[in-house]
Amino acid sequence: MQGIKNIIFDLGGVILNINYQLTNDAFTSLGVRNFNELYSQFHGSSLFNGLETGHVSTEEFLAEMHKHVPENVTDKQIVAAWNAMLLDFPVQRLQLLQQLRQHYNLYLLSNTNAIHLDEFNRLLQESRGIPSLGTFFDRAYYSHEMGQRKPDKECYQMVLDENGLNAGETLFIDDLLQNIEGAKAVGLQTIHLQAPKTILDIFRPANAV
Repeated sequence: MQGIKNIIFDLGGVILNINYQLTNDAFTSLGVRNFNELYSQFHGSSLFNGLETGHVSTEEFLAEMHKHVPENVTDKQIVAAWNAMLLDFPVQRLQLLQQLRQHYNLYLLSNTNAIHLDEFNRLLQESRGIPSLGTFFDRAYYSHEMGQRKPDKECYQMVLDENGLNAGETLFIDDLLQNIEGAKAVGLQTIHLQAPKTILDIFRPANAV
């Protein structure tokens, strides 16, 4: 951490526990037989990219999903299935963020969407009594509000430029290798967080400051 003044965190798989299989299972229960295939298509499609960059609205997303579920399935059921992957915020990770913020400028940079943003803030409120994840950061950046997503270099550059950060003094932590590569392209210091390691393994008490 020598020379590091700023830390940019990813969200899912880094701060928030997630399990994509639960969303697969939830949609399967709703009658979607090929959700894995569908989800893979979404990742390479304008629908999913559009949802995560704010160019596809929640209503448009739900309308598309209705094409793949039985007629009696409601918007509420689709939203619940889509949110099933979002698990919990381990309290030790939140406490670590509070400790780190005493010594570093902290930022969040997450590829997400409006449906998930509402849900993980609800989870945080219900489990920890905290209304917004932004409480833990100097600034939180969400792809659907930015109009761009990782690993596009413009995404990282926006965080640097808007906060006057020096890339060489800024550490970026993410669990996806392609996002790490995107961060390196703009000169950020990086840590590729791979399970079962967590951010608690990176910031031991001896080197947390």
